[in-house]
Amino acid sequence: MTDSTAAPAVLLDLTDGVATITLNRPDAMNSLDIATKELLLATVREVADDPAARCVVLTGTGRAFCTGQDLKEHIQLLESGSSDALFTTVDLHYNPIVTALAGMEKPVLAAVNGVAAGAGASLAFACDLRVLADTAGFNLAFANVALSCDTGASYHLQQLVGRAKAIELLYLPRTIKAEESLALGLATHVVPADELVDHVRELATRLAAGPTVALGAMRQSVAYAAGHSFAEALEFESAMMTRTGATEDHQRAVAAFVAKQKPEFEGR
Repeated sequence: MTDSTAAPAVLLDLTDGVATITLNRPDAMNSLDIATKELLLATVREVADDPAARCVVLTGTGRAFCTGQDLKEHIQLLESGSSDALFTTVDLHYNPIVTALAGMEKPVLAAVNGVAAGAGASLAFACDLRVLADTAGFNLAFANVALSCDTGASYHLQQLVGRAKAIELLYLPRTIKAEESLALGLATHVVPADELVDHVRELATRLAAGPTVALGAMRQSVAYAAGHSFAEALEFESAMMTRTGATEDHQRAVAAFVAKQKPEFEGR
């Protein structure tokens, strides 16, 4: 019987333009069962479509950021013969979640409070910036359970560390601690664990106060260029310049520059 008073598995807070999505299954190391994946997908799509959310933070409660697939549920599905639910979850849940996370037109940060393993690591890699507690780390754990990688790991991981290193980390899973993650490019910043919340809040608030359309266009441009030719990337950049040049924020910024003042952006 489900406890109707239990806290949701995914929490959402929107404050000062920052939408914080928190995975909230600390007793299960924030692993992802089907119910959590469905709620996470709905939440990510909600903030992607909400103009009041100008920066998004993904984090977890307790000792883990996210340890990927809930293996207890996975075993139950294997034993019950529910292979449809087991192997369609990539297309029904993981792919839509990471697509919405990577594709939204606003900055996305991962506040990695603890271990990020499997699909949990993949979700962090899909974010623009990854701030790690000094006690956190990554583990590409897929080979340990004889599964291929998912949730965009094959795409984002090699962009961060290069093809050869990506293959090594996938073939030979291990916990990559915070300082090594920083050296490899998996982490953007590493901070003491007790400073993580404040550091991320300051960074996210700064981004949320920025020119949201322009930041989103930069995000789209970088993603587009990763899979297209130089000429195609230039054409896309041109379209994004035209789009951002028509925004109120651009007009406001130019006027502030002429007046030697600091612009105040409204995200449109």
